[in-house]
Amino acid sequence: EYIHVVEGEGSKVVPSLMESFRFDHVFYTGSGNVGKSIYQAAAKDLIPVTLELGGKSPAIVEADADIKTTARRIVLGKFVNAGQTCVAPDYILVHESVKEKFLSALIKCTEEFFGKNPAESAEYGKIINEKRFDSLLAYLNTSGKIYFGGEHNREKLFIAPTIITGVSMQDKIMKEEIFGPLLPVIQFKEREEALAMIRENDKPLSFYLFSDKNESIRWWMDRVSFGGGCVNNTIWHLANPNIPFGGVGGSGIGKYHGKYSFETFTHAKAVMKTPVWFDPNLKYPPFKGKLKLLKKFIK
Repeated sequence: EYIHVVEGEGSKVVPSLMESFRFDHVFYTGSGNVGKSIYQAAAKDLIPVTLELGGKSPAIVEADADIKTTARRIVLGKFVNAGQTCVAPDYILVHESVKEKFLSALIKCTEEFFGKNPAESAEYGKIINEKRFDSLLAYLNTSGKIYFGGEHNREKLFIAPTIITGVSMQDKIMKEEIFGPLLPVIQFKEREEALAMIRENDKPLSFYLFSDKNESIRWWMDRVSFGGGCVNNTIWHLANPNIPFGGVGGSGIGKYHGKYSFETFTHAKAVMKTPVWFDPNLKYPPFKGKLKLLKKFIK
């Protein structure tokens, strides 16, 4: 009675539905390019939209971060569902003083969670389809150095958890949302350097900071515009029904979850009811001479 499912490729199905039906509200989660086409289609009929689009969501690892816990939480957030979540850490910016220690911890945690052979692990997923697999393989073959992982099998739609170093912000992998189990790790020396890298892309859907210093936390929160995120964790803000979830700028429009979903899909219809037993002439024309009387009431 309330829900209808239409199967097919979202980039084709959603626009065609909007041509056939006049919706009160359109909610879309997916790629930025499809989101733009939906936004344009909705604008013609002034249909409100909520767009949850993802993007390049960074994780910052400061020099004071707890490396063991940081690695565990990043590995979980990045490789759950083989990296195919909109809130997965897309890339890591790690302070140069802890880079090697952090990389070692990433490898150790990945093997603890998924074993030496993740292709046989019940804890690790597959790539959704061949089209996505081929896109990820193109990233793997053209960007940086494979520091860990990299094994893949197209027939089984398997790509191992992979850590990549030596990438630049000009590489294709750093220009598009990865949406898969490839994790670029880039070192930085000064915060301003890392901040400049983040600002080369649209405002991220999620932002993750690993630091125990309040000064560091405040510095980043004051300078990075993002939809939502975590300090010393990844992805779990998505599961909290008491806070809004949504993007900003290129990562989306609007918010939802918990009461925010109700507000998003509800029009607050304002109605004022006035009694009829009191209806003074003072508020009706002609107004000549009434201003002085009104002033007396005010005094």
